[in-house]
Amino acid sequence: MTKIFCDIADIKLIRKFNKKKIVKGFTTNPSLMRKAGAKDYSSYSRKIINTTNKPVSCEVFDDDEEKMIHQGYKINKWGKNVYVKVPITNSKGKFMGKVIRTLNDKNIKLNITAVYTSKQTRQILKNINMKTKVIISIFAGRMADVGKDPMPQFIESIKISKKYKNVEILWASTREPYNYLQAKSIGCHIITVPPLIIEKIEKFGKSFKKLTTETVKGFLLDSKKSNFNL
Repeated sequence: MTKIFCDIADIKLIRKFNKKKIVKGFTTNPSLMRKAGAKDYSSYSRKIINTTNKPVSCEVFDDDEEKMIHQGYKINKWGKNVYVKVPITNSKGKFMGKVIRTLNDKNIKLNITAVYTSKQTRQILKNINMKTKVIISIFAGRMADVGKDPMPQFIESIKISKKYKNVEILWASTREPYNYLQAKSIGCHIITVPPLIIEKIEKFGKSFKKLTTETVKGFLLDSKKSNFNL
């Protein structure tokens, strides 16, 4: 079963989507926080965490290993449902193995983000125990945006992490509802999805016939609204 997480930082929308059974958790990042109008990262994140009992991923935002570790300790204290989100590398491309290893050794739940390859998944697995929960977020949509097929990276990552019962592979940067079915077909544990796409997933099941008539009706309605004539 592939769990659906909601990728959002807007507290009003989190309250709304927290009520949906289909939503099993939430992921955030500094960009989403900024878009939601957060001024104080700590207090805003705590509001989100206190809004739900479901897992919430909150990201560190420094480029220095020691500072990332320090931020990880702080974030971990915000709630029992929090996952500390750590990038696979810093902005200089250095693997954050020390950060991952240090926080994991302290039994801190992690979401390792900005992952693109099964090779990176293998690096992560070498730096964690087999007990503390770890999510590995692989950015499918961003791969597809530059003409790369994400499926082989997911299939291999799922395969090599199988013996780690504490590890879940997450399909990130979702672009369309069909990605959910793709993630499900390969046994991906989680997919994180923007609110609009979740609402589309809830409407799965329309027949081709219904889609055809709805499409034609839409074109017809727009032509009438525009008073088109030939």
